[in-house]
Amino acid sequence: MKISFLLSVALGIAGVVMVFVLWTILAGMGVFDQINGIVGQVVQDGDQRFDIMDFIGLGRVVSLAIVIGVIDVILITAIATLGAFLYNVSSALVGGIQLTLTDD
Repeated sequence: MKISFLLSVALGIAGVVMVFVLWTILAGMGVFDQINGIVGQVVQDGDQRFDIMDFIGLGRVVSLAIVIGVIDVILITAIATLGAFLYNVSSALVGGIQLTLTDD
């Protein structure tokens, strides 16, 4: 359980950093400005301008990535612990494979 928790925390942190870097790269390439232009031409209503940053701003995206990371940490830890328990039970029932390492 301890190992799976630490690995899932590392995976969650890596996921949040990955989302931040990907969002920064897309913003630097001007993808969001192009989406604003395309969608603005299609659905613009007189005075109201469409701005995609209202929906996918950096703060909102990173906070959602953090929430998903926390949920993944809980789920991965629980599933790995359950998997280790089931492996130990089945290994005790059927015997498993014994391996002896010697130094020649």
